[in-house]
Amino acid sequence: MSVRKLKPVTPAQRFTIVNGFDAITTDKPEKSLLEPQKRSGGRNNKGKMTIRYKGGGHKRRYRVIDFKRNKFDIPATVKSIEYDPNRSSFIALLEYKDGEKRYIIAQSGLKVGQKVSSGEKSSADVGNSLPLSKIPLGTIISCIELQPKKGAVIARSAGAFAQLMAREGKFASIKMPSGETRLIQTLCLATIGSVSNSDHQLLVAGKAGRSRWLGRRPRTRPVAMNPVDHPMGGGEGRASGGHPRSRNGIPAKGFRTRSKTKASNKFIIERRKK
Repeated sequence: MSVRKLKPVTPAQRFTIVNGFDAITTDKPEKSLLEPQKRSGGRNNKGKMTIRYKGGGHKRRYRVIDFKRNKFDIPATVKSIEYDPNRSSFIALLEYKDGEKRYIIAQSGLKVGQKVSSGEKSSADVGNSLPLSKIPLGTIISCIELQPKKGAVIARSAGAFAQLMAREGKFASIKMPSGETRLIQTLCLATIGSVSNSDHQLLVAGKAGRSRWLGRRPRTRPVAMNPVDHPMGGGEGRASGGHPRSRNGIPAKGFRTRSKTKASNKFIIERRKK
């Protein structure tokens, strides 16, 4: 992974840092795994705007990703590492021994021609997907299921990883990317290695237009609004805006919004650091 700092030919390029894409091996996606993708622009079924600051952006097609990795004990070969406009990580195209092709989230260090597999009999190598009961303690993992057979939901974005800390009975203790330590059933699958494109956090847009290409519209500061529009609006002159809070009045900056009676609270051993 690498990034490129552009020469300051224009005012915007003076600060722009783009991805080097040195891990990408092709720019043509697999047609059979593409689906059309509609955009709502933040509008509901009646055309009313329900989410602000969304709209526009470049047209995209969705890449169908295999989050379940349920072709057990069938080896697959990595055919290419590709860019996906719908996520921050790179994706890998697998071709299984029976000829089927699937996309997966690419792990850091995954190479074209490498063999990967999933299931209890798989080795603990990068890109392989195993149940938590079969992964050695202390291993760096990503693309983790929260419930068996439901598909990966944890640690899927660029550079994300978790660590398998301990096992006791039918639960494994996982240290999450946020710092939270949580119990997850040992039947759940996880992929060995951290997610690719860890340099994603170093990118700098350089100009407002790049945000518009991603479908993000300009965001109005709450302090600049009127009292009717936001709790932090109004005041004579340049008022500071009072305590930081959302449009609904919920305080930000350390206010806990998690329900004290939530069913999954019992699975959290240690909360994330503030």
